[in-house]
Amino acid sequence: MRNPTTVFNAVLFPIVMMLMFVKVFGGAFSVGDDYIDYATPGLLVMAISYGLGATSAAVNDDMTKGIINRFKTMDVSRGAMMTGHVVVTTVRCLVACAAIVAVAFAMGFDPAASALDWLGVLGLVLLLSFSTSWLTVALGLAAKSVESAGFATVPLIMLPFLSSAFVPADTMGAGVRQFAEYQPFTPIIETLRGLLAGNPSSGDAITALAWCVGLALVGYLWAVSSFKKRA
Repeated sequence: MRNPTTVFNAVLFPIVMMLMFVKVFGGAFSVGDDYIDYATPGLLVMAISYGLGATSAAVNDDMTKGIINRFKTMDVSRGAMMTGHVVVTTVRCLVACAAIVAVAFAMGFDPAASALDWLGVLGLVLLLSFSTSWLTVALGLAAKSVESAGFATVPLIMLPFLSSAFVPADTMGAGVRQFAEYQPFTPIIETLRGLLAGNPSSGDAITALAWCVGLALVGYLWAVSSFKKRA
């Protein structure tokens, strides 16, 4: 609530990208279904990744401006600062994803998902938001300045564009296709796509969960280590 501009940007940009890909470029892609149905899962992941830069910069700003020294004199858990950023980022990601789904329905999105499938979508979105939040906190703690902290999340922002978010991976050129197939966001997107289509793949789901748990574990351990060194 104290950073409405950050929330607005995190919600607005994914919606703008959605309108651009579906209304401007969508007719050029042959995906076998209505393009809005194909693109929505990837746009959910993009909405999550786009809002991470603000978190990384905010974490680094906290570390460089001395507020952590004030917290250290108070009866506050050492991990509260990191956990607070993770919670805020996760909530912001959920708000952005809710906006994407609402706009998708307005544009003709027609999922075949059951109530159980929707719970699976919510759970995976929540898990991905949580895991990438910890990784982003770690990047913010490791960066030397606020500017470099914001720049450090660019690879996470770009990964959805190099995945099956907007076109099938098997239509890409050699090299890019292999990267798209084996990077973490592609199985997550395919799992969301399967759930929303009412036909989830257990193979994609297991891989997606493994990537999310792995990212969360790496991010958490890295964040704790960096925080101990800097605080």
